[in-house]
Amino acid sequence: MKRLLMLIAGTSLLAGIFSCAGPAERQEEAYTPEGTIIVASKSGNDVYFIDRKTGETLAVLPTGLEPHEVEVSDDGRIAVVCNYGNRENPGNTLSVFDVQHARLDKTIDLGPHTRPHGMQWVAGTNNILVTAEGTQSLLVVDVKAGEVVTVLPTGEEVSHMVAATSDFTRAFVPSIRTGNVAVFDLETGDLIDHIYSGAGAEGIDVSPDGAEVWVTNRADNTISIFDTQSLEMLAQLPCEDFPIRARFTPDGRRFLVSNARSGTIAVFDAINKLHITDIKLTPPVPADTDAERYFADFEGTSIPIGLVIPDNKTAYVANTRSDVVSVIDLEKLEITGHFQAGSEPDGINFSHLSPRPVN
Repeated sequence: MKRLLMLIAGTSLLAGIFSCAGPAERQEEAYTPEGTIIVASKSGNDVYFIDRKTGETLAVLPTGLEPHEVEVSDDGRIAVVCNYGNRENPGNTLSVFDVQHARLDKTIDLGPHTRPHGMQWVAGTNNILVTAEGTQSLLVVDVKAGEVVTVLPTGEEVSHMVAATSDFTRAFVPSIRTGNVAVFDLETGDLIDHIYSGAGAEGIDVSPDGAEVWVTNRADNTISIFDTQSLEMLAQLPCEDFPIRARFTPDGRRFLVSNARSGTIAVFDAINKLHITDIKLTPPVPADTDAERYFADFEGTSIPIGLVIPDNKTAYVANTRSDVVSVIDLEKLEITGHFQAGSEPDGINFSHLSPRPVN
């Protein structure tokens, strides 16, 4: 296992070294909002491929039961959706899609590893990190082979999300139940430590330079910031209400948090660790909204959850109650529009590629 994980990390490190500066600089020179936003519709049991420029739905494809998160390969060609399941029927599969052809390529059976949720593609490889709540594990899954190659026990209940450093030497898995974050050495497969973040630790992201990991604690309404190497807590910031997902901008200068109960996106200066503003999300809530939906008791909010930031200019937020994705201008810090995205959109991601027209 040690040799396997070292190969995974080493390959990814080389990929990161050769690509860390160029693409971002080119993007700034000629900005065009192209590519595809990919959104998992929990209640619809499907995934939406949406044109980023127009908001047009390009394809809707079936998934397994109650898909939650979406992850995309570093080359943009593959999208993976985790089929989490519901309370009575825990899921244990990943749906793998060809983005350019907008088709389901395969379904990966995770065996005993139920309730897959958090995912991160290991850049430069065929592997993806996947959390499995049912077995309290972090999995390494070979997407091309369609099989689990490594199982890393977290020792924590509701191991929900995962974030890794850009060189893929360390991975961090927060636990909603305990508030701890399991820290793994991906070169050896060792569990390094459990560090306490806060009640309801859930949303997580690692800064682009790999120096810091930021964790949102939804029950405490805080963000905990840790050094990825020393694991020292560097700061803890207030963030209300019910911070549930989080992402850095690609340049690492800002940090965005979706607050499900207050219906806002909190924007932070990531360099100085200061709160800048809260952007209120106000898309209309459908009149026939099902009371059985997730977080149904959060009244008066669109319930923003999934968050993706393709570049330093624009962010996209999945509003679970409103069935839309909101578009945020990061320069003006305001909402510029919404587009439909199925029933209870949650997981969201981006590919720079677009599905080809079907002849």
